[in-house]
Amino acid sequence: MDETPTWRPGSLTGNSELCFSFGVIADIQYADLEDGYNFCGSRRRYYRHSLNLLQSAVDEWNKEDSQLEFVLQLGDIIDGFNAQHKTSESALRRVMNKFKKLRIPIHHTWGNHELYNFTRDYLTQSELNSKSLEDQIFLGSAASGQDSPGATAEEHYYAYHFSPVPKFRFILLDAYDLSILGRDKSTQKYQDSLKLLKEKNPNENLNSPTGLAEPQFVEFNGGFSQAQLDWFNEVLTFSDTNQEKVVVVSHIPVHPGSTESVCLAWNYKDALSVIHSHQCVVCFLAGHLHDGGYYLDSHGVHHLTLEGIVETPPESHAFGTIHVYDDKLVLKGRGRIPDKVMYYTG
Repeated sequence: MDETPTWRPGSLTGNSELCFSFGVIADIQYADLEDGYNFCGSRRRYYRHSLNLLQSAVDEWNKEDSQLEFVLQLGDIIDGFNAQHKTSESALRRVMNKFKKLRIPIHHTWGNHELYNFTRDYLTQSELNSKSLEDQIFLGSAASGQDSPGATAEEHYYAYHFSPVPKFRFILLDAYDLSILGRDKSTQKYQDSLKLLKEKNPNENLNSPTGLAEPQFVEFNGGFSQAQLDWFNEVLTFSDTNQEKVVVVSHIPVHPGSTESVCLAWNYKDALSVIHSHQCVVCFLAGHLHDGGYYLDSHGVHHLTLEGIVETPPESHAFGTIHVYDDKLVLKGRGRIPDKVMYYTG
């Protein structure tokens, strides 16, 4: 039965050895604006206060012991409203100034709000491109982050992998590789994405899932190109061969059990198919759904969706530290994020 593993007495340490730890935070969506609400008008968003929550998360991480190796920022770092107010660059600068107080590396994923504010070309040249932290191992022709040798910068996908310690690997995926957000309209990938989206979503408002058989096909989601999935498969094959455990990172979740259907990647089934064809993946980390979610799938992969900072009241919080052991991942959550023990099942 798919369920959250029980927290066993002494399981935080038990007989297993702590290998390393890392921080996780999602959907900061900072803007220098008064509080607002989500698109449905049902959830309050604390745009300005999100910066204070980030600062306190940074302070907490800096207090943690030397086992903290890095932080994963799971996307939507500033809110799309910044684009309307022409404050995108200043808002990003304010958030990055907070992150710069960390004494460890930060790995950034890109969400829909990054692409409301900036083009992919801008993001590639910005501090939100953390690809310089990737492992420099050769994995063949699919490892370059582009669809073909002639692909332009606008066609590339933003994905990479790294290994903080032997036998553990992290893979950051680009969930907006297929998307009409942030891409030049003249590119083939934009045209293909628009065609796919309109085939699946006949609504005049492409952000509306009304009446859709596949509600994930809305403009604020995206998907993975075949080239990226081929690259993903190559990295997982490498990890299988080298008996590594892998954590996959994406802004958008890929399992229906860990999110609402309207917050899934367009071709989530393709991503799951790649994951399930390998033995090495132990966890899939995502943001996007501000309520968070969790599911242990039939292949033993833990799908953890992090609660979002932007909808977190000032008196609460929403970040975590994940402690990596040789037999489990232990999430120590703050505020809205609950503690969780995730055992490796393989």
